[in-house]
Amino acid sequence: MQIFRKKLTPVDIERGLVLPPDSNLELLPPFQGTMELSTIVESAEGTPLAEPVTIHCSTRCGRPAFTTGWYEIARYVGLTGGDIVYFYQEFSEGAQYRMRVRSAG
Repeated sequence: MQIFRKKLTPVDIERGLVLPPDSNLELLPPFQGTMELSTIVESAEGTPLAEPVTIHCSTRCGRPAFTTGWYEIARYVGLTGGDIVYFYQEFSEGAQYRMRVRSAG
């Protein structure tokens, strides 16, 4: 099930991905402070990374944000402003979540 879809801005890539207000947060475990999400990441070409990535999720200005782990994904996949990220709850291959990236170009 989809948790969110977001068209990225340069700020999302450089400072962390703040989840959009319409995110389906009920699909995330309840947390206070921080949590870690084991995530399978697929590039725009549909190629998954070899291993799941642990994304650190914390609260920034009252909204959940991806930080540690997110930066590595952004660099590895080569994300730029305008790219679209889809984040799903999906139990498979040793992870509970899946992130798909679609290139703006």
